Amino acid sequence: MESSKVISTDKATVVIQINPQEAKDCVIFVDGQQDRETNLNTTLKKFFKAQPKALGTVQIMIGVTVFLLGILHTTNFYEYSAIVVYSGITYWGSFIYIIAGSLFVAAQKKLNPCVVKASLGMNVVSAVTAGLAIVLMGIQLRVISMDHSSLHAEKLRVVGIMLVFTIPQFIISICISAFACKATSNIESTVINVLLN
Repeated sequence: MESSKVISTDKATVVIQINPQEAKDCVIFVDGQQDRETNLNTTLKKFFKAQPKALGTVQIMIGVTVFLLGILHTTNFYEYSAIVVYSGITYWGSFIYIIAGSLFVAAQKKLNPCVVKASLGMNVVSAVTAGLAIVLMGIQLRVISMDHSSLHAEKLRVVGIMLVFTIPQFIISICISAFACKATSNIESTVINVLLN
């Protein structure tokens, strides 16, 4: 919808036009298939450059892997694993990763600003959770490595593998949050043209 206002004085006439930035009848390719959308914001099209399906799938796989490794770590519970086991970060953190990845995949299928914003919020929570998990696992690795017993070598490996998966989760969540933030920031934007006669 375009609106304009004319302000007139003795010396000049100012015309202000407000044009919403939306693309009409855009053609978008989703998974190699042509998809016609009407009134689709051009900034949301840039959202596809983030490869939502691939990154979301990686997030889901990392969540499942960390969950399974957390089960393995919990079943082999010992006195030094209290940090990760008692915090439950491998369980609730994994569910957050899976939900964030699922929302990001859904954002590509729907390309609705609400789904993109939900994905943005969930990936911010996922980044904070992954950051907390990195700190807790790092502390636990330090505590385990201080004990020079060979009995704890398996525990050290399991926590190390979980840490190796959690670091990419942290990076992916930050990247997805940046793409989603950029896609949602200009949804309601307008252009103002001022003409002087």
